[in-house]
Amino acid sequence: MHQSSDICVVGNGAVGKAAALGFAQAGRTVTLLSPPAPAVPAMQESWDVRVYALNHVAQALLSRLMVWDALDASRVAPVEAMDISGDGGNAAGKLGFDAYGARVGSLAWIVEDRNLNQALDAALRFAPKVRQVSGRAVALMQGEAATLTLDNGDTLEARLVVGADGAQSWLRSQCDIGHDYRSYGQRGVVANFECEKPHHGTAFQWFCGAQGIIALLPLPGNRVSLVWSAPDALAEQLLGEPVAALAGRLAPWAAEKLGMLTPVQPESVKAFPLSLLRPHAMTAPRVALVGDAAHVIHPLAGHGMNLGFGDVEALLGVTQGAADCGEARLLRRYARARKEDVLLMQVTTDALERLFASEAEPLRFLRNAGMNLLNGLPALKRRLIAQALGRPLSS
Repeated sequence: MHQSSDICVVGNGAVGKAAALGFAQAGRTVTLLSPPAPAVPAMQESWDVRVYALNHVAQALLSRLMVWDALDASRVAPVEAMDISGDGGNAAGKLGFDAYGARVGSLAWIVEDRNLNQALDAALRFAPKVRQVSGRAVALMQGEAATLTLDNGDTLEARLVVGADGAQSWLRSQCDIGHDYRSYGQRGVVANFECEKPHHGTAFQWFCGAQGIIALLPLPGNRVSLVWSAPDALAEQLLGEPVAALAGRLAPWAAEKLGMLTPVQPESVKAFPLSLLRPHAMTAPRVALVGDAAHVIHPLAGHGMNLGFGDVEALLGVTQGAADCGEARLLRRYARARKEDVLLMQVTTDALERLFASEAEPLRFLRNAGMNLLNGLPALKRRLIAQALGRPLSS
């Protein structure tokens, strides 16, 4: 069977689904190619341990796609403030941001992976220009159009193929796009806890030197979501212990602000490897990469998903109204539009991880002093917040 459409999106994650919706709402015919997978379970009372801190760019895109209001709002937590601490005990640096000082309603929103994907799936079911195909591509041909051959022999033809198939992107490899890769030797350990004291919408983060980086993100109610960027050996220990023991390990940092932590039932702990991935290009003839297929960064800033939604926003913008949405000139514009934001986030997160991983005492002193200095410079803090929000701040 041969099928043709304006756009073919390869991948079944949130970024790929958002791209498919965006192109369909712009009047394009879209084929969404996803690998065979079990159905996502219906929303349960348990809390998903994989969460995202979505910024204003992501929220605006999802709103335009009519997905934001379809989220279960009772499971979305606004971030009203950020409380960041360095290492070194009483000498630790302190840095704080808040929505009031930034003159915005919220700095970000914490959204579960399951909540986000179920809202996107519901929107896709009502998108008449989107055809969903289950299968795996095994060959790519690029010319006046791009043609994907599937493992069952079917072919999909499109003017533009959007690669949203993750860090190990098959599509990227078919385009012979090389990449630079560095493992951080860490895993992101995630779990959810009830906290004794209210978090007041504050996201807490501690740079803990050799023990990695700990973040506790607000969930609705007195709940928080842990993201512990832990060295591999420590991550193995954390995964091998009961969740209650993990809560005990967090006490030296969290007890003062949040009181006792109790695992959310049913207990769940997961982990994922952390790495830096820099593909040498975001485009190839008739192909545009988005999301983790185009870049992978350390999660210490919580912006991996936001970069992906920024890719979608830019790609929709440069192709708007074009007769041929896969034209080389448009793809060059897309790559230029994303270059600065992606590079800035890659360099910043990588530099911060290297800086705070060092145990050298002079570096420890300088990084803590730098945090305290920055905390006393409101104008510079506002510029940093503007970058994190993804849009200019009001004056």
